[in-house]
Amino acid sequence: MRYYTLKHKGVAHVAASEDGKRAYILRAYLTMNIMLIKGHDGNIPGLAEAVDLASPNVEILSPIPHPRQDVICLGINYADHAKEAEGFDREAFSKEKPDPIFFSKRVSYSQGTGDVIPLHGDICDSLDYEAELGVVIGKEAYNVKAADALDHIFGYTVINDVSARNLQTRHKQWYFGKSLDGFTPMGPCIVSKDEFDGIPELDIRTYVNGELRQSSNTRNLITGIPEIIEILSSGMTLAPGTVIATGTPSGVAMGMDPPVFLKDGDEVACEIDNIGRLVNTVSADPDALARLQGIK
Repeated sequence: MRYYTLKHKGVAHVAASEDGKRAYILRAYLTMNIMLIKGHDGNIPGLAEAVDLASPNVEILSPIPHPRQDVICLGINYADHAKEAEGFDREAFSKEKPDPIFFSKRVSYSQGTGDVIPLHGDICDSLDYEAELGVVIGKEAYNVKAADALDHIFGYTVINDVSARNLQTRHKQWYFGKSLDGFTPMGPCIVSKDEFDGIPELDIRTYVNGELRQSSNTRNLITGIPEIIEILSSGMTLAPGTVIATGTPSGVAMGMDPPVFLKDGDEVACEIDNIGRLVNTVSADPDALARLQGIK
């Protein structure tokens, strides 16, 4: 099942779809967070209102516009990305230990596909993209072993971990450079784990203005999803609705020679097979940023 947050007739709804074309509004849940807390059995109510996802009257939002907590992220979790990141700034990106790098990402509002990525040109001169597989927790996880991790996963989504590289490398922590308003597009949906055979191994790509920049497979994660959940839950409760961004492969803008950072008007498309395509356009328009900041 594919789960969406969509706006229909001016009202946001949680909806479920079996084919990614026609969705059924689940009126029992006001938000995706509520559905994740209560759980959903995958059944569509007989009287559920159906909408065409391609209709101009339907706006697909981020599946979780307001995550309950900061998104948990993994840094340097593909070997090829580790090399390009260290080449850009060894001091900021050197990974000398085998343990995973965790950081969090402030998300006041996550925008969906078709929305803008604000340039933040007043403080950011090196805007970058990072396509990532997002893991959505559906069952509280504490002291969970890797072998049991799948039981606690609700599903998967696409995340663009947008980054201001000058801010990320300036500060000792990555938090600020990853957390500017509008830096966490997500979507277009959450695909439930039962659509996959175990932990998914999926092709992941990024295109900028139609040019292929990133291309890999999630099987190449250095620290795999079960191990991520075991490590994090060893002393920290992962509540339903927790979102984990698992890391990005090589091909980001800072890894190019010379770096080719995003600029006003650039279209960034992050896609993961069997989940979907997340498309956003970079905008220097202050009104676009103000609109994102006002959705609260």
